[in-house]
Amino acid sequence: MTPGPAGAGATPPRGPLAGLLVADFSRILAGPYATMLLADLGAEVVKVEGPGGDDTRTWQPPVREVDGQGVSTYYLGVNRNKRSVALDLKDGADLAAARELARRADVLVENFKPGGLARFGLDYDMVAATNPGVVYASISGFGSGPGGRSLPGYDLIVQAISGLMSLTGDPDGHPYRAGVAVFDVMAGLHATIGVLSALHLRQATGRGQHVEVSLLSSALSGLVNQTSAYVAGDVVPFRMGNSHPSLFPYEPLPCADGELIVTAGNDGQFRKLCEVLGVPELADDPRFLRNEDRTANRGQLRPLLVERLRTRTKMDWFRDIIGAGVPCGPINTIDQGVAFAEEVGLDPVVPAGEGPAALPTIRNPITFSDTAAEYRLPPPALDEHGDEIRRWLAEGEEAP
Repeated sequence: MTPGPAGAGATPPRGPLAGLLVADFSRILAGPYATMLLADLGAEVVKVEGPGGDDTRTWQPPVREVDGQGVSTYYLGVNRNKRSVALDLKDGADLAAARELARRADVLVENFKPGGLARFGLDYDMVAATNPGVVYASISGFGSGPGGRSLPGYDLIVQAISGLMSLTGDPDGHPYRAGVAVFDVMAGLHATIGVLSALHLRQATGRGQHVEVSLLSSALSGLVNQTSAYVAGDVVPFRMGNSHPSLFPYEPLPCADGELIVTAGNDGQFRKLCEVLGVPELADDPRFLRNEDRTANRGQLRPLLVERLRTRTKMDWFRDIIGAGVPCGPINTIDQGVAFAEEVGLDPVVPAGEGPAALPTIRNPITFSDTAAEYRLPPPALDEHGDEIRRWLAEGEEAP
């Protein structure tokens, strides 16, 4: 039996993770994003919230009207396909229910401060003592070591400390944060990879393990070429606006009515670009023959490209440059980005749930030939499934 409505006759999930029970003790973004991905792929996710609910329920505007109330779109973006139960871990009965859920779970995901669940008997060692097969994923800001365990783990802080903000913005301007919590999302993805890897090993050994991910580790890994420049090349990268340190052209370039991103990532693409622009001789110019030459001489090459691009609109150039096999694209707003995804057949918006309660959400980015992602439930109201889950836990049944 699965918890909540699924155990009362609802269609069971059919995705590749169907049959897995995930106890989600996380909140805000990194953990909820990871558990939503698992839920999309068929896992049964029980979202455990404190009496006040996930913090993102209050992160508004913007909001969407649901049953006459404004609900945070931030919360809605990472919590579909879950069932909510509100448990006060300081209450004896609620704590017993939380421990029972942890005992039955295949996966437990949490992002308390390191050690924060130990006082409730919900840390990895205590949970594994009664559930040795559990895959227990902890997401923190700076790891569980003595130097980082007490530091608050907010994405913006990690963007600053990791060095990302030193790379973002105009060369002579102030550092800027990215427009989305990139390292929360990365950490959620890394946690998901860790969980799936540990589940695969469990098939052979029967035992789970503790998976740990920190935002700072995810950040340093996700900064890829920039961190590699330092650790492998002893070069400290610096802010370059929209320019790339190792490629040119690879940035917005002005056309008659606005800017167009043009990315010639190799010599062949640059030659094609020159042909489309009507300046094929540039591809044979010794200053621009190789990518290293173009990057070193970008100050001479850029005005020559801009001179041609300014003769037509960005969409005119977009069609011709793309048609020649050279990557490029307009700088869209979010609504235009969603519309473009629709134009190219990605069907980015899907309803979560059915009937009047269905909520428009962004499609899971993974596609399978046999087991598609499912969007069974809209994001739950606080404690929406509390009675059913408590009843299920009290029945003493094993996890599905």
